[in-house]
Amino acid sequence: MGQEVVLIVIVVAFAAFMFYNSRKRKKQQADLATKMVPGAQVMLSFGLYGKLLSVDDEKVTAEVEIAPGTIVTVHRQTLSRVVDETADDVDTAVAPEDEPKRVTELNGQPVIDDQAPTYGERTDETNRKNDH
Repeated sequence: MGQEVVLIVIVVAFAAFMFYNSRKRKKQQADLATKMVPGAQVMLSFGLYGKLLSVDDEKVTAEVEIAPGTIVTVHRQTLSRVVDETADDVDTAVAPEDEPKRVTELNGQPVIDDQAPTYGERTDETNRKNDH
């Protein structure tokens, strides 16, 4: 008899917890929907920031301007949050001392090569061979 009561209490507690989380999630979604208006700065679920231009409920898409003149169409569910313009949580400025240095390893010792190309930079191989 005692085990049955404990089991019933656990099931009721679990159901109440699920109900509470469901209401909380719906409230968060409703708050987000009221903030998702054209012109709002948004962050997409994969970390891309931009300005929301429009939301099409029929196609379940949204148009986001990620750079001046560059508009991408994404699924509406990728709109993760509205970014507060005054918040300091987004730091996009790169200070000169934060720029990556061109460091290579030679026999385990770091060697700074100012003429080495940065990652992804194309070089003309014939000019590199003539320089050395």
